[in-house]
Amino acid sequence: MIEFTFWDILRNLLLAARWTVLLSLAAFVGGGVVGMVVLFFRIAENKWSRRIASGYIALFQGTPLLMQLFLMFFGLPMLGLRIEPWTAAALGLTFFASAYLAEIWRSGVDALPRGQWDAGASLGLHYLQELRLIILPQAFSITRAPTVGFLVQLVKSTALTSIIGFEELVRTSNAINNATFEPFKVYGLVALIFFVMCFPLTQYARALERRAAVR
Repeated sequence: MIEFTFWDILRNLLLAARWTVLLSLAAFVGGGVVGMVVLFFRIAENKWSRRIASGYIALFQGTPLLMQLFLMFFGLPMLGLRIEPWTAAALGLTFFASAYLAEIWRSGVDALPRGQWDAGASLGLHYLQELRLIILPQAFSITRAPTVGFLVQLVKSTALTSIIGFEELVRTSNAINNATFEPFKVYGLVALIFFVMCFPLTQYARALERRAAVR
């Protein structure tokens, strides 16, 4: 057993938490970009575009995230694509996030009355202008709270990437625990770090919900 002081353990966990934060941000931004594309397909007038988007969303919402990460990390090399744990983790979480964000935002679009579209058409705006100037700003305003709430889920989901070898908070904690044999201290600190990262986001999401309810 290796002797680690409390501060040694905490310092190493905080260093690993940087990668958890970076992965969460990369997946959230990437998922937002891909999710926007999926959203456009999801609300398009063409029925085949809607079906493709619905199938995409169903695929990533209907399968475990862990299986998606396995397919990225172990499946892509079978096709001749060399991939590192960071890339596999970022891609897996990006596609996972895009499916959920697209549905969250679609619910905001569907919540708007048809009159919003008609108002845009009466002003001579074409479809993309209506989306950019009228529909999407209102839809994003409606769905800010669930979007932030999903970010909390995404941060916690990064723990699964330890299975494919990505050196984030949970994988580092496993290594420290194997060296110290102090699971209560090590995993207790991990839980505390996740709480510190997620609790402000949770409170912010609740504040957004209360603000929306007052309007």
